[in-house]
This record gives sequence, C-alpha cells and structure tokens, in this order.
Amino acid sequence: MKVDGVFSGGGVKGYALIGAYQQLEKKGIIFSRLAGTSAGSIIASLSIAGYTGSEMEDLFLDLKPNDFLDERIPANIPFMKWLLLYWKLGLYKGDALEKWIEEKLIAKGIRTFSDIPAMSLRIIASDITNSRIVILPDDLSKYHIDERHFPISKAVRMSCGIPYIFEPVNITKKKSPTYIVDGGVLSNFPMWLFDQENVKKLRPVLGIKLSGDNEMVLKRNVNNPIALFTALFDTMRVAHDNRYVSRKHEKNIIFVPTKDMSGFDFDVSLERKQELIQLGSTSAERFLKKWTY
Repeated sequence: MKVDGVFSGGGVKGYALIGAYQQLEKKGIIFSRLAGTSAGSIIASLSIAGYTGSEMEDLFLDLKPNDFLDERIPANIPFMKWLLLYWKLGLYKGDALEKWIEEKLIAKGIRTFSDIPAMSLRIIASDITNSRIVILPDDLSKYHIDERHFPISKAVRMSCGIPYIFEPVNITKKKSPTYIVDGGVLSNFPMWLFDQENVKKLRPVLGIKLSGDNEMVLKRNVNNPIALFTALFDTMRVAHDNRYVSRKHEKNIIFVPTKDMSGFDFDVSLERKQELIQLGSTSAERFLKKWTY
C-alpha cells in the first residue's frame, strides 16, 4: 500500500521511529511522500534516500549522538562557553550533525532536493526572525534561494536546531540575519501538510508521533533555568499540533509512549537505544493489527 508519512520530532527519542518504520516495511507499506520535524526529518530524509529500516538501525546503533555536540572552544573553559552562547546563540555549531547526514545521503547518491522526486520530501523548520513555520524546500523561494539545489542535509540541520543547544542557521547571510531553528518550536508533528480539512487526500496519510495518546503535558515545577527552557520548549512544541490532532486524525497515527524519556540525553546508552527501537516496533505492531483505511 502506498501512503504519505509524517514523522514527529523528539530529539534522541527518535530512535523509536526506526522500530515503527521497520514494522511498516514488514506490512508492505510504501511511502510516496514524507514529512518530518527534527528527528523525524532525519528518518524521512534517509527513507527517501533509499535506506531500509534495518540499515537505519545499524547506522543509529553505531552512532554516538554526543558526537553532534561540536563545541567552538574546549569544554574546560566554562566562562567562554557561555559567552559564545551569547554571541553565537547556541552552545554547539551543528556542523557535525549536518556533515553526518550529508555523508549518509551521498552514500545513496543523494545530495540536494533535485536528486529526489519533486514534492516527495518536506522538512519543517522555524523562522524565529519572521515568526513563521518554514516548509523546506517549498518556502526557500521566499528567501531567494533555489529550492531544487538546496542540500537536504542543510534542511535537516535547520529542522534539528534545538534552541540554545545548537546555533541557529542564518539563511540569508546578510547584515540583517534571518535565523532558522528547530521545526519543533512551531510544529513538531506536521500531519497538516498532507491531511487538510475539505481537501481530498491522494492516498492514506499515516503518522508516527513520539508521545502519549494525544499528548497530555503534566504540570511542571519550574524552579531553575534548565527547567524553564524545557517547559518553554515543550509548550511551543505541543500547543500547535495538539490543536490539530483531533479524534478524526488519531485513527491514522501511531502513538509511541515516550513521554517519560528525555529527548536531550545525547549520551544515550546502547541499551536505551535498543529499548526505544523496540518500543517503536511494539507500538506500530499493535497499531497495524487494528488499522484499516
């Protein structure tokens, strides 16, 4: 069966997406179009490039997410580190993440959006300068950029740019910068791209969402800067999409219950990686037993 797929963000919890993806493969589901935010954009781009679920698992089990934390200065100079946060707006460059994605895509003969079928991949990012959701590559023309020759790895880097953790991407390179950050700031689960009210769908739309069933956010105890950042990011991440995900759409969404796990644990262990992959697999298998379209 051919479907359009949507993968949510979730930071390191994105390992669970791989397990769900593998179950969909076993079911014979083929993705015609894909959309993703943050971690979901990584899985979507690898899928479009031709990676199987098994190949993704091998890649991600070997991967050490903390290798993406590429500092501009040594970690043993804390004062300079926070000074850079002020000037560069992020603790880490984000270049290592972009390079890793670029290498994996090139291995399959893919580099830019011109190397894949038109409209087959959409990646969500957030323009914090102009306060708007950015759909890549569709919206690149608004910034006077040729969308067909834009690197997919750069789009993924933008979508994964967790505020304060990674430096935002200045997409205009002008004196007056336009900063792009993590798509999860404005839409962590862009199912609205393919499933719009009063618009006939070309094919079924299937989503994988890293959260509980129609995510409930518990009351937070905000008593320090880190807790404040987490609360702010989760509020932005959840509010937009929870308004969209109605009971009507829930029947086409695989909910993976990861709400008690941290998406910022870049030092995640091999055992935790395997646990997340299995969790995604189990959730998808349970969903597919009752899913009809």
